Amino acid sequence: MRRSLVTAAVLLALAGSLGAGPADASATDVPPLPDRLADTGGGSQLITAEAPDTGSTTGTVTWWERRGGRWAEAGSAPARFGANGLAEGTTREQGTNTTPTGLYDLPYAFGIEDAPTGTTYPYRKVNEDSWWCQDNDSVAYNRWVEPRPSHCRAAEAEHLVSYGTQYARALVIGFNYEQPVLGRGAGIFLHVNGRGATAGCVSVPADAMAEILAWAKPERRPHIAVGTSSGPTAITRY
Repeated sequence: MRRSLVTAAVLLALAGSLGAGPADASATDVPPLPDRLADTGGGSQLITAEAPDTGSTTGTVTWWERRGGRWAEAGSAPARFGANGLAEGTTREQGTNTTPTGLYDLPYAFGIEDAPTGTTYPYRKVNEDSWWCQDNDSVAYNRWVEPRPSHCRAAEAEHLVSYGTQYARALVIGFNYEQPVLGRGAGIFLHVNGRGATAGCVSVPADAMAEILAWAKPERRPHIAVGTSSGPTAITRY
């Protein structure tokens, strides 16, 4: 009787260890985030900006690159999103203080400060005449204007030099940029953190912004994917 009990206990222990093996392996065998996205834009560099849910104002920005045919993390930083969270980019409305979800290109960089050492991405320097037009009645809607034309009202535009902290350095996110839809939103950037949540942009600490600009290479066609961890705006959908 005693021998039977010992044998049974050994068999149960072996079964438990065998059963735990695959579960433990699968827990550490999750593909990197870019491999789980529906699209990465076709380049060999990618930035992901992920929030827990649409009501979140914080999350994580990670930049990735292809190495040896695989996606590898090149860096990561805490991120901030719109004061009212995130919203589906195809239906977002201007003035809602939401960050648009989706997959976007990164047309160029800009800043009040000089580009970080090693930057090869197109970089436009901000001066006193630099504005970003957000006027729905202007033909320059969602465009850098320099100087500001009369058809773009100052009250409906951002005087870029006025945002010394946020626009010290930034990347233009190609949301509603190629063929702008009036009322959809304008001036969505990846920029340096301000005091809190953004008006719809994605922001990161200054050192992370500098690192991203020195890392990004135009010939590698980087894109940015913005989304949530799950649900209709899950980053993996884009």
